Amino acid sequence: MLTITPIPALNDNYIWQISHPDHPEAWVVDPGASQPVIDHLQANGQTLAGILVTHHHYDHTDGIAELKARYGVQAYGAGDSAHTDITLADGDRLQVLETTFEVLAIPGHTLDHLAFYSPQTQTLFCGDTLFFAGCGRIFEGTPQQMFDSLQKLAVLPDETRVYPTHEYTQANLKFAQAVEPDNPHVLTAIRDTNTLRNSNLPTLPTTIRAEKCHNPFLRSHQPPVIAAAMEQSGSFVVDPVEVFATVRQWKDNF
Repeated sequence: MLTITPIPALNDNYIWQISHPDHPEAWVVDPGASQPVIDHLQANGQTLAGILVTHHHYDHTDGIAELKARYGVQAYGAGDSAHTDITLADGDRLQVLETTFEVLAIPGHTLDHLAFYSPQTQTLFCGDTLFFAGCGRIFEGTPQQMFDSLQKLAVLPDETRVYPTHEYTQANLKFAQAVEPDNPHVLTAIRDTNTLRNSNLPTLPTTIRAEKCHNPFLRSHQPPVIAAAMEQSGSFVVDPVEVFATVRQWKDNF
């Protein structure tokens, strides 16, 4: 059984640590800073075995060089990262503490973006593609690519635990409520999220099931989201990709 622990870093990042009770080593996902990882490992009597990288943005990679130098480990993942030692592609598999992770290419936020999914533990590390009630900005890809990537994640088992890399939940839910003000799942998520954040606790992980209920970027086929997209654009928008693109542009300026 894997243990997934959030290591807070920078302003709102989580560096996810993957550990196992039978192993003194741990892995980390997207270390945007090194010192929080070093401090956490030392506090728990652990060492580092490897690094997973979802994409090349600095807040996911700036800690890699120091961690590699200190622990003699390799970084696996996005090909566009200068710090990646082992480049992975869609369909690849790798072993992390006796657990197999499948590599999923999910371009859109960046062209090199990857996710790591374990069917064995129903665990997903998705970087900046899928958030609690949100999705990443489209910096390098196209709306079609981002839509397809989100659909690729949406068809994973409902019980899949989703570990994004940012604590954006409260802001995302504010937007989700603007899109679907009468969605009871959004209102419940707002209440629960505020309770957690008032105690300075993470709102993550989320689940695929929950995201399909309250995330507007997974709900482009739902009549309330279509209606909101039409009102926002002032034009007839029905195609799910066009609905998604409209809602994403709306969020960019929200």
